[in-house]
Amino acid sequence: MLTILAAVTLAAAPAAEPVLTAPQTAALRCGIVFALGARMQADKSPLAAGWPPLGTRGKEFFVRVTAQLMEDTGASREVLSAMAMRQVPALADPAATAAAMPGCLALLEASGQ
Repeated sequence: MLTILAAVTLAAAPAAEPVLTAPQTAALRCGIVFALGARMQADKSPLAAGWPPLGTRGKEFFVRVTAQLMEDTGASREVLSAMAMRQVPALADPAATAAAMPGCLALLEASGQ
Protein backbone atom coordinates (compact mmCIF):
# COMPACT_ATOMS: atom_id res chain seq x y z
CA MET A 1 0.00 0.00 0.00
CA LEU A 2 2.78 2.46 0.86
CA THR A 3 4.53 1.63 -2.40
CA ILE A 4 1.42 2.51 -4.38
CA LEU A 5 0.93 5.71 -2.39
CA ALA A 6 4.57 6.70 -2.95
CA ALA A 7 4.23 6.05 -6.68
CA VAL A 8 1.09 8.17 -6.89
CA THR A 9 2.75 10.98 -4.93
CA LEU A 10 5.81 10.92 -7.19
CA ALA A 11 3.66 10.90 -10.30
CA ALA A 12 1.69 13.91 -9.06
CA ALA A 13 4.78 15.92 -8.14
CA PRO A 14 5.57 18.70 -10.61
CA ALA A 15 8.57 18.17 -12.85
CA ALA A 16 11.73 19.87 -11.69
CA GLU A 17 12.76 22.91 -13.65
CA PRO A 18 16.14 22.80 -15.31
CA VAL A 19 18.80 25.34 -14.49
CA LEU A 20 19.38 27.23 -17.72
CA THR A 21 22.61 28.81 -18.84
CA ALA A 22 22.67 32.55 -19.46
CA PRO A 23 22.32 32.11 -23.26
CA GLN A 24 19.43 29.66 -22.78
CA THR A 25 17.70 32.07 -20.39
CA ALA A 26 18.16 34.93 -22.85
CA ALA A 27 16.76 32.88 -25.73
CA LEU A 28 13.69 31.87 -23.74
CA ARG A 29 13.16 35.47 -22.64
CA CYS A 30 13.50 36.69 -26.23
CA GLY A 31 10.79 34.27 -27.31
CA ILE A 32 8.46 36.13 -24.94
CA VAL A 33 9.77 39.52 -26.14
CA PHE A 34 8.98 38.54 -29.73
CA ALA A 35 5.46 37.41 -28.82
CA LEU A 36 4.80 40.67 -27.00
CA GLY A 37 6.43 42.64 -29.81
CA ALA A 38 4.25 40.90 -32.41
CA ARG A 39 1.21 41.86 -30.36
CA MET A 40 2.40 45.45 -30.25
CA GLN A 41 2.84 45.41 -34.03
CA ALA A 42 -0.67 44.01 -34.48
CA ASP A 43 -1.96 46.81 -32.26
CA LYS A 44 -0.03 49.37 -34.37
CA SER A 45 2.04 50.58 -31.40
CA PRO A 46 4.41 53.39 -32.41
CA LEU A 47 7.11 51.70 -30.30
CA ALA A 48 7.02 48.70 -32.64
CA ALA A 49 7.05 50.63 -35.91
CA GLY A 50 10.77 50.19 -36.58
CA TRP A 51 10.98 46.48 -35.85
CA PRO A 52 10.97 43.81 -38.54
CA PRO A 53 7.75 41.78 -38.69
CA LEU A 54 7.83 39.46 -35.68
CA GLY A 55 4.71 37.33 -36.09
CA THR A 56 6.13 34.45 -38.11
CA ARG A 57 9.82 34.81 -37.31
CA GLY A 58 9.20 35.29 -33.61
CA LYS A 59 7.01 32.19 -33.41
CA GLU A 60 9.56 30.13 -35.31
CA PHE A 61 12.32 31.37 -33.00
CA PHE A 62 10.30 30.41 -29.92
CA VAL A 63 9.45 26.96 -31.31
CA ARG A 64 13.08 26.23 -32.16
CA VAL A 65 14.37 27.54 -28.84
CA THR A 66 11.85 25.46 -26.93
CA ALA A 67 12.69 22.33 -28.93
CA GLN A 68 16.41 22.87 -28.35
CA LEU A 69 15.88 23.44 -24.63
CA MET A 70 13.79 20.28 -24.41
CA GLU A 71 16.60 18.35 -26.07
CA ASP A 72 19.37 19.98 -24.03
CA THR A 73 17.71 19.83 -20.62
CA GLY A 74 15.16 17.03 -20.84
CA ALA A 75 12.48 19.45 -19.62
CA SER A 76 8.96 19.10 -20.93
CA ARG A 77 7.23 21.68 -23.08
CA GLU A 78 4.93 22.45 -20.14
CA VAL A 79 7.84 23.13 -17.77
CA LEU A 80 9.56 25.41 -20.27
CA SER A 81 6.30 27.17 -21.04
CA ALA A 82 5.75 27.83 -17.34
CA MET A 83 9.29 29.18 -17.04
CA ALA A 84 8.73 31.47 -20.02
CA MET A 85 5.35 32.71 -18.80
CA ARG A 86 6.83 33.83 -15.49
CA GLN A 87 8.78 36.43 -17.47
CA VAL A 88 5.68 38.02 -18.98
CA PRO A 89 4.84 40.36 -16.07
CA ALA A 90 8.29 41.96 -16.18
CA LEU A 91 8.04 42.46 -19.95
CA ALA A 92 4.33 43.25 -20.33
CA ASP A 93 4.84 47.00 -20.21
CA PRO A 94 5.43 48.11 -23.81
CA ALA A 95 8.45 50.17 -22.70
CA ALA A 96 10.03 47.05 -21.17
CA THR A 97 9.43 45.09 -24.36
CA ALA A 98 10.92 47.91 -26.41
CA ALA A 99 13.96 48.09 -24.14
CA ALA A 100 14.58 44.36 -24.51
CA MET A 101 13.99 44.26 -28.25
CA PRO A 102 17.42 45.40 -29.59
CA GLY A 103 19.29 42.56 -27.88
CA CYS A 104 16.63 40.07 -28.87
CA LEU A 105 16.68 41.22 -32.50
CA ALA A 106 20.44 40.66 -32.54
CA LEU A 107 19.84 37.14 -31.18
CA LEU A 108 17.15 36.56 -33.83
CA GLU A 109 19.50 37.63 -36.61
CA ALA A 110 22.30 35.47 -35.23
CA SER A 111 19.96 32.48 -35.11
CA GLY A 112 19.33 32.66 -38.85
CA GLN A 113 15.54 32.55 -38.47
